[in-house]
Amino acid sequence: MCGIAGFTGKKNSAMLKALSIDLSHRGPDGEGFYESENLSLLNRRLAIIDRKGGDQPIYNEDKSIVTVFNGEIYNYKEIRNELKSFEHIFKTDCDTEVIVHGYEQWGYDFFDKLNGMFAIALYDTKKNKLILARDQFGIKPLYYSKVGNNLIFSSEIKPILNNSLNISEVNQRILYRYLKFRIHDDGRETFFLGINRILPGEMMVVSMGKQEFIKYSNIEKDILKHVDNYVENNSDPALFYEKFKDAVCRRLISEVPVGTALSGGLDSSSVVAVVNKLLESNNIDAKSVGKTQNTFSAVFPGSSNDEEKYIDDLLDKTKNITSHKVIPKSQEFFNDIRDFVHTQEEPTISTGPYAQYQVMRIAKDYVTVLLDGQGADEMMAGYLPYYFVYLRQLQNEKKLLKLLKECWSSREVLIKYLQILIADKLNTNELSQIGALLKDDFVTKFKNEQFSVENKNLKKRLRDDIFKNSLQSLLRYEDRNTMRFSLEGRVPFLDVNLLKYIFSLPVDVIIKNGWNKNILRESMKSRLPKSITWRRNKIGFTTPEYDWFMNSKKEIYEILLSDSFANRPYWDSQKVLKSYRLFLQGKHSDTMLFWRLMNTELWLREFIDVDKVEPERSKVCGQKFILGNPNPDKKIEIQVDKKTYSRFPVKTKLFKKGDDYAEKIADNIFKITNDKLRIANSKWYVIVSEKIVAISQGRSYFLWDIEPTWWANTLSNFVERTPYGIGLGSAWTMQLAIDEAGLPRILLASLIAALTKPFGIR
Repeated sequence: MCGIAGFTGKKNSAMLKALSIDLSHRGPDGEGFYESENLSLLNRRLAIIDRKGGDQPIYNEDKSIVTVFNGEIYNYKEIRNELKSFEHIFKTDCDTEVIVHGYEQWGYDFFDKLNGMFAIALYDTKKNKLILARDQFGIKPLYYSKVGNNLIFSSEIKPILNNSLNISEVNQRILYRYLKFRIHDDGRETFFLGINRILPGEMMVVSMGKQEFIKYSNIEKDILKHVDNYVENNSDPALFYEKFKDAVCRRLISEVPVGTALSGGLDSSSVVAVVNKLLESNNIDAKSVGKTQNTFSAVFPGSSNDEEKYIDDLLDKTKNITSHKVIPKSQEFFNDIRDFVHTQEEPTISTGPYAQYQVMRIAKDYVTVLLDGQGADEMMAGYLPYYFVYLRQLQNEKKLLKLLKECWSSREVLIKYLQILIADKLNTNELSQIGALLKDDFVTKFKNEQFSVENKNLKKRLRDDIFKNSLQSLLRYEDRNTMRFSLEGRVPFLDVNLLKYIFSLPVDVIIKNGWNKNILRESMKSRLPKSITWRRNKIGFTTPEYDWFMNSKKEIYEILLSDSFANRPYWDSQKVLKSYRLFLQGKHSDTMLFWRLMNTELWLREFIDVDKVEPERSKVCGQKFILGNPNPDKKIEIQVDKKTYSRFPVKTKLFKKGDDYAEKIADNIFKITNDKLRIANSKWYVIVSEKIVAISQGRSYFLWDIEPTWWANTLSNFVERTPYGIGLGSAWTMQLAIDEAGLPRILLASLIAALTKPFGIR
């Protein structure tokens, strides 16, 4: 596992080094560079295989072909032996070297011979061609951007942003699709305008300043050859188990410790069980695991999202396992939120990937490679909607008896899903729908955008979700979370041979008698606890998002009430606030709606706002401040040098004669920091600046504790000048006045003021 980057055009060693620094977390064990007059390449290495001899770049015998590579080639030994028969000479034992020799032998056809996860940059000096290629599943990322006539590419987006002339700009179409349809990573474009990704199974050939995209892999088409023409006698669960075990074995090859991410679900539990069997049989590939298998899990005691029971059931049944558990909490989430957003680079659908982020953080202290169950849901219909696709397929094929049987067998699942659909249809609360919260101009601009999925053929739907839809976002989450902590994530289910085998089988091997992943369940039923093998509810690495958003209103309001959130051209902030209040009142429960909005806001702050020109500043005592009045608009939040300074009202009690002001104020400040400190990544400095008469009144409120009525909003608009420093020009303070004095008195005072104003009387 590594990070790679490079660019075409004139040599620029300083820029190449800067790219390397930006990718250092992906490869802390070393760096390597290639520079010519028109191309520069780099590699950051996380040493896994041939730790002493696998440094990159790697060349062929005459150095006419050079490559840098991120990932693992699991069938590299077979390919190397085949290449040796063609008299290729190898100097290392690493998998990278087969890339230069394989390309030299087979050209473009070589890439589809690879079974693994990879992002490759290969330069053919004789043909003056740069080739950027990505594995068939898209497990390893590769991004690129055109800068004038040149190209810059990288394993991550941040190096491209930091080291090109491109200014960070929002790709509004992708943002709209994310907010409206809850999708992303489903195509070439990213959230950043002008920064794109190489697609799964694709290569970009750069020559003479031109780019050509070639689909080197036909796997997406090949697996559908068996939609109707399947192999009946291959449906033995024992055969599936052997193929699955082989996929796991290949992903254990390592010279560093290997562990497993365990959610408690069927998929990750199956990986753990297979590794355990390999350990018991002293399989040579399992030596990387050690004497006992380390598993890493996120648990949520007392929450409906908690899977600890299933994890413990597996631990009771298996031996040689050392379990490590972490309990992600909302306080930690808001403390880590900026780093999490920075790590992911693009928005996520929910806070679920944060549970995985936490798991990776504890895993880094024990292992360097982590196996995961990713991909099984998309390969074997792990989500509820797949049942309806299958039933619709049976209906279209006029297999009515089988349809009735499956409907009855799946009744528990179908009822659950129908309840969700009906509840959504019966929800008449407009503000619980994202469309009502987006600004009209933004919606109108992208009114023709659509998103639809295959709903009549199960295998076609699974194919689309593997290579285009849901899996692609999950793979991005995993890559960023593992690499944030310098870990290599491996996904045994995403094996080319295993995928081809599953799709060659009858569709009822996938869903049968109301059970999805049927062949996986049958193959593992003697190896897993019954509670896992035959469980229906799927959770995975998720968070108790509903509870978090209910109990963290201060942190959420800090985002929703910020000036930056209010000024975005994408949503109506007042409607969002009303929607969140309805959520707090229990009138709707779509937490992902709020997360998408908040995640977008935090992403904009982290990656887009930083490019805006900042005002001139002067230095005072080593600190920089805006010239003139530091906060002329009395904003709740200001930014100076990319640091956020926030004003938080201190809820003091009434002061009496003889009270210690400092002690009382400090006590309440500590209460705020205990809650608020988790949204900052640095020390807090508290500055109390207020009139003594005001600070001693004990009349401070958080804005989100006040709900301005229509009268407060209306009357505050007519306040031109407020006497004695009382800011009734604000809807919030007007509401406090109404609460204090009563609406009749406020209306009477307003009437008198209106009548006396022409005479200059206040």
